Amino acid sequence: METIYWEEEMETLPRAGLESIQLKRLQKLVERVYNTVEPYKRKMDEAGVKPEDIQSLKDIQKLPFTYKDDLRDNYPFGLFTVPMDDVVRVHASSGTTGKPTVVGYTKKDIELWASVMARALSCAGATKGDMIHNAYGYGLFTGGLGAHYGAECLGATVIPASGGNSKRQITIMKDFKSTVLMATPSYALNLAETMEGMGIDPKSLSLKVGIFGAEPWSENMREEVERKLNIRAVDVYGLSEVIGPGVAMECLKSSGGMHVFEDHFYPEIIDPETGEVLPPGEKGELVFTTLTKEAFPIIRYRTKDISRLFYETCSCGRTLVRMEKVTGRTDDMLIIRGVNVFPSQVEHVLMGVEGVEPHYQIVVDREGNMDTMEVRVEVSEGIFSDEIRVLENLTKKIQNDIKDILGVTSKVKLVEPKSIQRSEGKAQRVIDNRKI
Repeated sequence: METIYWEEEMETLPRAGLESIQLKRLQKLVERVYNTVEPYKRKMDEAGVKPEDIQSLKDIQKLPFTYKDDLRDNYPFGLFTVPMDDVVRVHASSGTTGKPTVVGYTKKDIELWASVMARALSCAGATKGDMIHNAYGYGLFTGGLGAHYGAECLGATVIPASGGNSKRQITIMKDFKSTVLMATPSYALNLAETMEGMGIDPKSLSLKVGIFGAEPWSENMREEVERKLNIRAVDVYGLSEVIGPGVAMECLKSSGGMHVFEDHFYPEIIDPETGEVLPPGEKGELVFTTLTKEAFPIIRYRTKDISRLFYETCSCGRTLVRMEKVTGRTDDMLIIRGVNVFPSQVEHVLMGVEGVEPHYQIVVDREGNMDTMEVRVEVSEGIFSDEIRVLENLTKKIQNDIKDILGVTSKVKLVEPKSIQRSEGKAQRVIDNRKI
């Protein structure tokens, strides 16, 4: 399989050359932000650091972290470094846990975003001749437009399907001969389920590869998506505060991890408790600094995503650092009777059990002073209509697997097919009644 590059010279640059570019861009960024954004200047002054103190890449550790609360405290445009006359687009988070986080883009930022997304698509083998079915949501969410502009930059044909109306989407895929699917992994499974209901064999479609992101998903979920849609499934990573999708991307030859486009986005892994930078290969919280954005650069942004970094050259020839598939978020982590549990870990266990469907929810509650966890999971039609003994044995197996692998005792409730609410975007995996 031939490796496809979008910017081969930069993607295969020796580390010394890449670090030289990163340092120059970092120094320029820090000076600009210090002189144009009062909240950043204030935080740097409090930390006792000036732009001229950044003499090496390691000096980035002298700079203070940026938190989501910093974005909310300066809502809506207080962290922008350019006048609003130069901002051509804004995006925002849903704001479900407070004020939304708002990000802005200059014309040059939009071009940068399209370029890194074109890089990401190239990692998945996409080329000018592909028909890209974009089922990410369009609107304030960065996913839809980010993927759209990247596909156009690549020169491919993009179908702006957005989310919803799954039957119509499948008809379009069939009629237009879509070759690349972009969606959340949970919506991809929704499409597979709808396809099955319509009596359409995925092998009759032209789909070759699916590019999935916007929510953590396990390796077992990947296998399920690949089997149900008859495609290769690869992971794309991004977040609106950094730019949107296109920060990192898996390639078809990757032996593990997504290539971080680190000439634009400088990654670090820190201990989430102490803030100490961890060495390569150690697991911790992912932190990003944007090196080239104009309207809304961000310095040492704490993503809350849990990952690791690997610096070995990939078999595809790219020298860019790879980040491990995100296993969860520090704010998604559930603590059940002293045990740390991520939804993606539960998913991994469930997808390894025969007869279980890839649709589940975790319900956390409190009985007296004790936290409880119940996993509700759909089972196939044949098993759900089976005799009680079979259901009891399956329930016990799932309970034992969760206890053995995750170290936590959980109730398990088997539910009938299609009884758990489907999502056109990010799936709601956890219902935490302790917060109600």
